[in-house]
Amino acid sequence: MAAAAAVAAAALARLAAAFLLLAAQVACEYGMVHVVSEAGGPKGKDYCILYNPQWAHLPLDLSKASLLQVRDWTTSVLCSPADLPAKGFSNQIPLVARGNCTFYEKVRLAQGSGARGLLVISKETLVPPGGNKTQYDEIGIPVALLSYKDMLDIFETFGRVVRAALYAPKEPMLDYNMVIIFIMAVGTVALGGYWAGSRDVRKRYMKHKRDDGPEKHEDEAVDVTPVMICVFVVMCCSMLVLLYHFYDQLVYVIIGIFCLASSTGLYSCLSPLLQRLPFCRCRVPDNSLPYFHKRPQVRTLLLALLCLAVSVVWGVFRNEDQWAWILQDALGIAFCLYTLKTIRLPTFKACTLLLLVLFIYDVFFVFITPFLTKSGNSIMVEVATGPSDSATHEKLPMVLKVPRLNASPLALCDRPFSLLGFGDILVPGLLVAYCHRFDIQVQSSRVYFVACTIAYGIGLLVTFMALALMQRGQPALLYLVPCTLVTSCALALWRRELGMFWTGSGFAKDLPQSPWAPASADGPQPQADSDATPSRPPPGQEAALSPPPAEQPPEPSAPEESGAGAPPQETESPTGLAPGPSA
Repeated sequence: MAAAAAVAAAALARLAAAFLLLAAQVACEYGMVHVVSEAGGPKGKDYCILYNPQWAHLPLDLSKASLLQVRDWTTSVLCSPADLPAKGFSNQIPLVARGNCTFYEKVRLAQGSGARGLLVISKETLVPPGGNKTQYDEIGIPVALLSYKDMLDIFETFGRVVRAALYAPKEPMLDYNMVIIFIMAVGTVALGGYWAGSRDVRKRYMKHKRDDGPEKHEDEAVDVTPVMICVFVVMCCSMLVLLYHFYDQLVYVIIGIFCLASSTGLYSCLSPLLQRLPFCRCRVPDNSLPYFHKRPQVRTLLLALLCLAVSVVWGVFRNEDQWAWILQDALGIAFCLYTLKTIRLPTFKACTLLLLVLFIYDVFFVFITPFLTKSGNSIMVEVATGPSDSATHEKLPMVLKVPRLNASPLALCDRPFSLLGFGDILVPGLLVAYCHRFDIQVQSSRVYFVACTIAYGIGLLVTFMALALMQRGQPALLYLVPCTLVTSCALALWRRELGMFWTGSGFAKDLPQSPWAPASADGPQPQADSDATPSRPPPGQEAALSPPPAEQPPEPSAPEESGAGAPPQETESPTGLAPGPSA
């Protein structure tokens, strides 16, 4: 017991130290350096800088910032008085190289020689220029980091003789593009869950009534098992770590997979609409070619080529920031809808297992991995946004992305786009689809589906609020999983259907069975009942009207679907069925 207590105490101490490290991070903000040429020429241009407001504050408005001469002193690291020019930096902003000494030593020398600011040029990832309280009180000029790439662009665009003004426009808490992302995410979850649930129940009904129906040839849904969930999570962890270490080698593999998967998803979404058109039904002539020997319709082939062409166009022009994001979002939404339609969670128990495991996965790779990596960056955020030291400068396409609409430094500095990963749509979306299927089976007027969709929207809003307050990447599943799981579970408990909801007993089998015992001698025959019924009732009631064969035992879950309290003689009329759960 003593050893276990010591281990627990050590673990708590490490966790407390991690939180202290997180709290002690150097305060930093993004700002702008506005550069113009002294000789005239091109219009001025803004570049991103990372500065520490504890050294000196920058004005919020460019009109209030002083336009000062920039002195190229990058051949020096400015760590000793010998590195200073003979006449100093009077009313100038020197550019110096990073390294060999602290930021305080550099800015102290620059301020002592008359500089009005200091720009430290960095070839590495920008880090906040830190110091201690005494040093902050001593220094009265701003110090900021500027990337080496931006410095080269300044000299190439404006020449060596330039003037610059340092300022820091106020950062909006939320960008308007969050509204667009919210609409796309909630709309995809609602549409995908509705489509998946309706399609699943319809397929089961058609399979029961006519095995040769038109739905027979559709792609079958895949039921997710606990073993599949474990394998999937292990694969996700492995792929994320591999991408972190071998990003430049694997990013093109992911791009290729996305092109194929998204074109398939786009075809799957557009094909049902195409089949409703009453024209162009001509088929391929008789042939012996693979697949074509089935004589598919010509319009389906043209649609497949169109979907493939759309994904190829995106693949070629994926780095065009002006419009390529629109194609990526359209393909991504189609991919999510296709996945929600194809992957099926058969029970709420499977839903809970999947969501909780991915909840831990998301939190670990966003909040815990910064303490395990040398750079101190989150593996999830680093991979999602693309490593800053990537030679390819490619971004992973497995996200919805919308450019920032506000005039924000982040549009130039850190993230010109707001991102939402596909996993933050698909994982809760599978639960929404399950809720819709359960609604149809127990005839609950889609109360589970609506409640879970609203809970997803609330969870997404909480995610955006956390993002605005913390100003750092957030694991969206940290907020989405509790909102959707707790809402669904609480609703099932309130309706006294938690047992059925947990086990999925309303539709765990391909064929819903009647709750009654084998048909009695005076009961109606199935064929006669089918002939006498003038209209076709809904799938849940149709299964209840047909007595099962004598050798099949009754299903214990069916009373929740069609009402076990009805006597056998009432089976001839659908109006005698109790739509709600039995007492």
